[in-house]
Amino acid sequence: MTEKHADGAAIRWGIIGCGAVTEVKSGPAYQKTQGFELTSVMRRNLALAQDYANRHGVAHASSDADELINDKNIDAIYIATPPDSHKYYALLTAKAGKICCIEKPIAPNYQDALAIQEAFETAKLPLFVAYYRRSLPRFNKVKALLESGEIGKIRHINWHLSKPANELDLTQADNWRTNKNIALGGYFDDLASHGLDLFAFLLGDYQQAKGIGGNQQGLYSAFDAISACWQHKNGITGSGSWNFGGYSRQDKVTLYGSKGEMCFSIFDDEAISVENSQGKQSHFIENPENIQLYHVGNMQKQLVNNIAHPSNGATALHTSWVMHEILK
Repeated sequence: MTEKHADGAAIRWGIIGCGAVTEVKSGPAYQKTQGFELTSVMRRNLALAQDYANRHGVAHASSDADELINDKNIDAIYIATPPDSHKYYALLTAKAGKICCIEKPIAPNYQDALAIQEAFETAKLPLFVAYYRRSLPRFNKVKALLESGEIGKIRHINWHLSKPANELDLTQADNWRTNKNIALGGYFDDLASHGLDLFAFLLGDYQQAKGIGGNQQGLYSAFDAISACWQHKNGITGSGSWNFGGYSRQDKVTLYGSKGEMCFSIFDDEAISVENSQGKQSHFIENPENIQLYHVGNMQKQLVNNIAHPSNGATALHTSWVMHEILK
């Protein structure tokens, strides 16, 4: 428990970048979590920031991130901007002595991720990263099934994710997710980071990883096709392929064990499927309306009850390292 909040006072949050991701996925979760208050939101366009505040019942809106970070009435900052600005805002937040949560990926590259993690570690401040699947009941069920030996010893994990080019891609409109200066791996940076982070949570840290990538469509500057292989420190091997110019959408993870197999989806709303000597079983666990609800709730548990959060600066840094190894 931090001394600052040992008296039970609410932890007051401010959001930098109250864009689309904060509308349903994350913003309301801060309002629904006991002991948290969403006090202020910031966007460079003040009218849009005020509109968000009005619609969500937030007391204060601003167009000045520095003002929000240094506001004495704010205890914690949620950085929900594109990743190329994460380092700038994170270092300001650490300097201001504030608790911080950063949207994933933590930064566009490993060196920036390392700088962020070191800043909060030096300042002895809590740092969380929005790899919220570590907190979702659905994926905690996957972890429980693995730990109970439902498919025996894990030998290999494979993930294939593909989708057709979307309208934004085809019109070649500005999009940080496909700009190689912000996201070298394109949608891989935004989407594959979720799965690669989850696999470390389920199977343990990575030992090594390698990858190849290319741009098959020529629609944007970042990669649109990546394949990789890796090994976890416990010897489990893995492979993945991500293609963002395919015919159909596919999202399937398969875990191969000594006594069975398990399948699930990272993004699609599907059941966990298990097959072993007992036959086939299916486990469906619904996700919450606000997908970051359990992630935010677990932040409150760490800050108030000293129960460690599964996604922090160190775990996100490890995911950043894996992605760096694949993309290099």
